[in-house]
Amino acid sequence: MPGATITGLEIISNGTFVPPGWDTGYSGLPSFVRVAVTARPSDDSNIRMEVWLPVDNWNGRFLGTGSGGGAGAINYWSLLTGLQRGFAVAHTDMGTSAGVDALVDHPERWDDFGYRATHEMTVIGKALTEAYYKQAPRYSYFMGCSTGGEQGLMEAQRFPEDYDGIIAGAPANNRTHLHAGFLWVYKVTNEEPGCTFSDEELRTITNAILEKNTGKDGGSPQDNFLTDPRMASFDFDRLAGTLTSKQIEVLKKIYTGPINPVTGERIYTPYPLGSEIGGGGIDYQQTGNGAHDLFYQFHWIWGNNFDFRQFDFDKDMDKMDRILAPRLNANDPDLTPFQRRGGKLLMYTGTNDALVPYQDALHYYERVTEKTGGLETTQGFFRYFIIPGMAHCGGGPGLNECGQTGGMDTLQDDEHDMLTALISWVEKDKAPEKFIFTSFHEGNPEKGIRMQRPVFPYPAFPKYKGGDPNLSFSYERDIHERGNVLFPAERYLTK
Repeated sequence: MPGATITGLEIISNGTFVPPGWDTGYSGLPSFVRVAVTARPSDDSNIRMEVWLPVDNWNGRFLGTGSGGGAGAINYWSLLTGLQRGFAVAHTDMGTSAGVDALVDHPERWDDFGYRATHEMTVIGKALTEAYYKQAPRYSYFMGCSTGGEQGLMEAQRFPEDYDGIIAGAPANNRTHLHAGFLWVYKVTNEEPGCTFSDEELRTITNAILEKNTGKDGGSPQDNFLTDPRMASFDFDRLAGTLTSKQIEVLKKIYTGPINPVTGERIYTPYPLGSEIGGGGIDYQQTGNGAHDLFYQFHWIWGNNFDFRQFDFDKDMDKMDRILAPRLNANDPDLTPFQRRGGKLLMYTGTNDALVPYQDALHYYERVTEKTGGLETTQGFFRYFIIPGMAHCGGGPGLNECGQTGGMDTLQDDEHDMLTALISWVEKDKAPEKFIFTSFHEGNPEKGIRMQRPVFPYPAFPKYKGGDPNLSFSYERDIHERGNVLFPAERYLTK
């Protein structure tokens, strides 16, 4: 493993693992070999990763797992879930330990975060797997959401030989422009006093949007979320008297999305209607906490004293794209190499996700479809699922669980578990025609199922046909119009 060093090696055989620095840990685990590795593909790189290898009952497969946000740590939950399902499983901190904001003036580490760390994890993880079992994995899979979704798309675009199947959830693949969207919301809500919103005001906005649109997009009239926000509309001037005129103008800017002030070109898509509170929406992005978590790319370019008030969405956006887009953005719609080698890709997003709006993923899918030669051809290797009412990677007021994060809270079959379905698609050529998504009472599987609903490959959506709206067979498949979202100008779709 050129440039890599094994920094830790142990056998966990007592069923308990306590991560470094933790007081308590995980129990009831199968015996496994834990390998810690540091990779340095450049002189400035410091990519940490771990590979967990089941001692018994290895399923013959390798699973790479994705990170979130700015990464910077090993996600042991991802490793644990892969291990429990019998995979040789790997995870990386993406080279940003001990903090993504510390990467100012470290361009090699920007490359690591953007694409190199995930590939290094994959190559090294497979090598360790083969060394331990004396045979290479029969199949290799990747699963991640948010930054992990970006990692999945980046792998399919740059390293199509790495994985046979990829699950890419809520992909932050249009990275520089996504963060421009974060800055846009923070800027319009903080430029002057009286532009922010209380939780009560945000609930009022959401309730007004739902009252006008619920049940008109295929969902049940009893839903407290939207099935297809593209079919929704709302005039924010209706909130006069409830909100100030200044707040209404701010809302209009938020739902327009970031715009180049000189050319009028759209830089990124806005929030989906109905996602105002929770899941990283306005309540989070208007605060200093949101700015602290989401502005690291601006710090990389302009230093730790970056002042959001000075950002120019024309010239400064161009500068960021020139420096970071080639490293961080996974916008290339040409997946032909991945398709030709037989790779399969599942992508999913939630309609209640304001942190990484589903519209950008939808537009990416349409661009892949155009590049590939049509929807039928694209669906032969790449299927996209839009999840009604799901927030960022999970949660939210609607559907939110189908094994998409690797957990084992639902049935392990092709309709209730994405990873199982992906394996069937890759190894048995059985493409997923639908998933049954679940929502548990209070988000707790132990408290029982609140509702279930089928979700179909885009452009199909579930349509309520009558009966108990909480039961999956109360819905049928319905084809909706394709496209019809606000999307970035071509200038802001750099690869």
